[in-house]
Amino acid sequence: MADAMTPGSRGDVQLEDDRFRVTRWTIEPGGAIPMHRHEHDYVVVPLVTGTMHVLQADGGEFAAELECGESYTRSAGAEHRIENRDGDADVVFVEVERLS
Repeated sequence: MADAMTPGSRGDVQLEDDRFRVTRWTIEPGGAIPMHRHEHDYVVVPLVTGTMHVLQADGGEFAAELECGESYTRSAGAEHRIENRDGDADVVFVEVERLS
């Protein structure tokens, strides 16, 4: 989901080559990244401290607490929608996908 434009969210690809894709995501208050499936392992680097809500494809849901600069990783196959429901500030993070 790179360079996606949806109501309340934006993904800007900063770098892409044969090994990595780096995307800076911004989710405005009330905005969301639509349901999507990750085809590659990835790392998320939060640029803000805050909460985003994750709605999983199986109907599960949880609040993800972000801490600025505290990275985490997920495996390929993750499928979810990401929302900024509660905040009054943008949720911003960098996603680094390992393409090969």
